[in-house]
Amino acid sequence: MDAITHSDAPDGLSPAQFAAAVDWWRDAGVDLDFVDAARDWLTRPDDAVPAGTAPQFTVPEPPAPAPAPKIGGDGADLPATLAEFTQWWLTDPSLDGGQVFDRVAPRGPAGAELMVLVDHPEPGDSQRLLDGPQGQLLDAILTSFGIAPDAAYVASCLPRHTPMPDWAALAEAGLGRIVTTHVKLAAPQRLIVLGPHISSLLGHDPAKSANPLPRFNHEGANVPVLVAQGLVRLGGRPRDKAALWDAWLNWTG
Repeated sequence: MDAITHSDAPDGLSPAQFAAAVDWWRDAGVDLDFVDAARDWLTRPDDAVPAGTAPQFTVPEPPAPAPAPKIGGDGADLPATLAEFTQWWLTDPSLDGGQVFDRVAPRGPAGAELMVLVDHPEPGDSQRLLDGPQGQLLDAILTSFGIAPDAAYVASCLPRHTPMPDWAALAEAGLGRIVTTHVKLAAPQRLIVLGPHISSLLGHDPAKSANPLPRFNHEGANVPVLVAQGLVRLGGRPRDKAALWDAWLNWTG
């Protein structure tokens, strides 16, 4: 589609005659010349195109998205001791997208008789992990188990309260490696996981087995595991509390 100019005048017409004809068509609303053949407007004059060959257009491929940064970096420099891990947990920028405000440290002794792993701190936690109603429930559960609340090692998968976390994305970013390293360094005799979705971070694939994760095996560590409902659900459903108690009795024999 080209604009009509005086240079397009056909042989046999004077410029004045052609201009008059163009003005007549322009007054009728026609001021462009249409052709059927496609034209490549991006082709330079020196790019020879064989006659009768339609121009070829190539749709550029979008650039591949940059890989999401891994939690803890490339994996070669995670802390080697529990004390170093606790400090890393509170300060490392690769954890939780660089957000360090409101992070809460794990608590309890290394090598504890029981480690309790929850999804994340509860709202309002600051100096002590699970310092609200969920913590009170956990203390009551541990007491019923015959374990002093301060004698258990209590940890979370995330460093601060995180409503509705995207567990699939966190697993893709490498959170499972962080959690398994944490359990290995804590070296408990037994491990209770409060939240069935957490076990996938410890190497359990629910697509392959619907049974709960029976043991934690990682770099020489071999720890019995009991998977139960999270504290929020346990607090609102007495039937789940009873199921946890029965599971504990069967688990400890």
